[in-house]
Amino acid sequence: MSAPSVLDLRRDAFGHLVLTDAEGREHVGVAAVRAFPISAPDEGVSVVDVDGHELAWVPRLSALPDAPRALLVEALEQREFMPRLLRVTAVSSFVTPSTWEVETDRGPTSFVLKGEEDIRRLGPGLLIVNDAHGVQYLIQDLPGMDKHSRKLLDRFL
Repeated sequence: MSAPSVLDLRRDAFGHLVLTDAEGREHVGVAAVRAFPISAPDEGVSVVDVDGHELAWVPRLSALPDAPRALLVEALEQREFMPRLLRVTAVSSFVTPSTWEVETDRGPTSFVLKGEEDIRRLGPGLLIVNDAHGVQYLIQDLPGMDKHSRKLLDRFL
């Protein structure tokens, strides 16, 4: 699929995302999927039908007009849930499983870390922490975190 010159997206009366293709066919219930959600969230978004077949490819979200970009961003936010971990305030124990008290971009929370293997490095300063329920927390700038958070994280890395 190539990038459409104009992405014809709208929401129907039930709130489903609808794509009208170049032939005028409406595809109800389409979903937006990022190709690289962590390393390049603005690049490579696929619009797929209910069966997962690609209907449109968007090379760069920021290149879209405001209306379709807003609809795609909203659809992506509904599909993806990866809070950014901003600060580690407390850890119950330095052996796992341990309960972590953290601050995220969505507010304070606590979770259980089952094992050190649930903290993965993705690149320089980029980590993913998986809690016991499978929720993934993204650390985008480990060196930029406060000293207390880095010290606690270092015990597990």
